[in-house]
Amino acid sequence: MISQWQLRAAFATRLSEMYGREVPAYTTLVDVSREVNEDVLRARGADAERLGSIGRVTAERHGAIRVGTPREMQQVARVFAALGMHPVGFYDLREAAASAVPVVSTAFRPVDRDELARNPFRVFTSMLTPADPRFFDADLRSRLETFLAGRELFPPELLALADRATRERELPADAAERFLQLAVQSFELSTEPVDAAWYETLERVSAVAADIGGVRSTHINHLTPRVLDIDELYRRMTERGIEMIDAIQGPPAWHGPDVLLRQTSFRALAEKRAMRTPDGTVRTGALRVRFGEVEARGIALTREGRARYDELLGRVDQQAAQGTGESRADIARAVWERHMPAGEEQLAAEGLGYFTYHVVPDRPRDGSRPPSGLGELVRQGWVHARPIVYEDFLPRSAAGIFQSNLTGEGTRNTTQEATAYDADRLSGAIEREVLDPFTLYARQRDDSLARVADALGLGDVRGLGDDREFGGLRS
Repeated sequence: MISQWQLRAAFATRLSEMYGREVPAYTTLVDVSREVNEDVLRARGADAERLGSIGRVTAERHGAIRVGTPREMQQVARVFAALGMHPVGFYDLREAAASAVPVVSTAFRPVDRDELARNPFRVFTSMLTPADPRFFDADLRSRLETFLAGRELFPPELLALADRATRERELPADAAERFLQLAVQSFELSTEPVDAAWYETLERVSAVAADIGGVRSTHINHLTPRVLDIDELYRRMTERGIEMIDAIQGPPAWHGPDVLLRQTSFRALAEKRAMRTPDGTVRTGALRVRFGEVEARGIALTREGRARYDELLGRVDQQAAQGTGESRADIARAVWERHMPAGEEQLAAEGLGYFTYHVVPDRPRDGSRPPSGLGELVRQGWVHARPIVYEDFLPRSAAGIFQSNLTGEGTRNTTQEATAYDADRLSGAIEREVLDPFTLYARQRDDSLARVADALGLGDVRGLGDDREFGGLRS
């Protein structure tokens, strides 16, 4: 019997192999990521594994796909549920991007700590928003919805196997093999000719809309290895002649704690595609839709920490707009050094980052009772804190990656009012709750506090929670 986490690990591996065959530059990205990770591990030793073992970091991937309708989103949710992956977080890229990116997104991933440790594969999944009149007028919306309703992304056999794996939490080896074959095939790039006129119609609105609604299939848009030094990777990829996007998205490189997520990618490649012209002939064309992304993950921030992060981004935007001649990276670094805690302990003490807490097993015993406050437990050496790795995404960074790889800006009718989408609406569409990432991180922290309270005989864990000046307990 093949368990869900084993299915997830096998799916991630096969998807990576398939994507490497289809996009050879992705294999280069994986190779360079591995080289950088090995060099960082040699240079930093155990400190390099502060945010995850080298085994996990090297194996880690996230993918990205795009679908067109709530029905397709609901079906892909069934496929990922078979792999023990749940929808976490709601991202509105329509508002995060300056270009026309008419999608809303969630990420399917494991949520249990042990499941993340076994295999943390996740898929950032975007859904087109044809009902938004800023991008699609009534006629184009009707044509688009008709086109999307007439296609099938996932065969019934795959969905039936997915439902069985979800229900039984495992599959027999032969059924698991069939499931993996069908699942990987569903995300391969189709060789079916693309209707050139229809694709170009959508591309005038948005290259992302054309990639989703201009073809009769879906595909992996990018896969993303994890690297321990993304700045060094960017430099080495450029040295190898791979054209990278202009910047690394997310927090700046600085001397303090790595937080949230930094991402970059190589530019979308022109890939040969069969194109059907209006007279029915098929010619060879090229589309730029797939690229290779890489990420460096940091510490998960509390709601207060995210508010601080967003505030600092605003400051960086304002200063960069003044045209002082400083690079945006230098401006961001200076802003971070002025306004972000310079160490993990301070990040925890100010309630900005999520940590788990663990009893120090070899603390010298002096006959004293442990204090009741978490801050004192840490300061007196009874307990130590471990950062919780950020497992999710940043809408502005995701939009920045999308935007950097678009063939054009697209169009947006700003006189029209946006159609409302939120986590509740998406939950209804996929018939399962879109989970709140802050709640998941808080649960990890609180579970660790319960274990600390039990081990030290402190009674009710809420006694630790009364210490509001330490460990993100205000979130």
